[in-house]
Amino acid sequence: MRLTQWTDYALRVLMYCASHQQREHAPTIAEIAEVHGISRSHLMKIVMELSAKGWLSTTRGRGGGLRLVQDPSQIVVGEVVRQMEEDFTLVECFSTEGRSCAIDANCRLKGVLADALQAWMRVLDGVTLAELVATGTGVSTVPLTAVKRRKAGSDA
Repeated sequence: MRLTQWTDYALRVLMYCASHQQREHAPTIAEIAEVHGISRSHLMKIVMELSAKGWLSTTRGRGGGLRLVQDPSQIVVGEVVRQMEEDFTLVECFSTEGRSCAIDANCRLKGVLADALQAWMRVLDGVTLAELVATGTGVSTVPLTAVKRRKAGSDA
């Protein structure tokens, strides 16, 4: 079980917006890109998809930015992962493209991996965006100035 970088970044955008939703000025793509060290153009594509899927509203221009459409407590991490990931094929025999496996009739691995994937998704389905950014959970709402200082001051 592994998330693509696309989904990882999408979750980071949603978490950042959730943890900064009380600010007067909405977070921007440029701000999130700098904080996380992500290409602005790549992040823009991810934001466009998050917006198309109904999780973000975007406002262009001066005073614009990104806002969550729903309350973070209503955004389930498992649903975001399902919507952003294109493929959950763990092994070749999961594929629907007609590939056959020589041991398919006697193999128990496919069932074990299917169960593992379901368990993984159950865990993600039990977590909301609000829980990921709740104070005291270890997720930082790192201020931009701290990131700039860290980049300038050391390699750590």
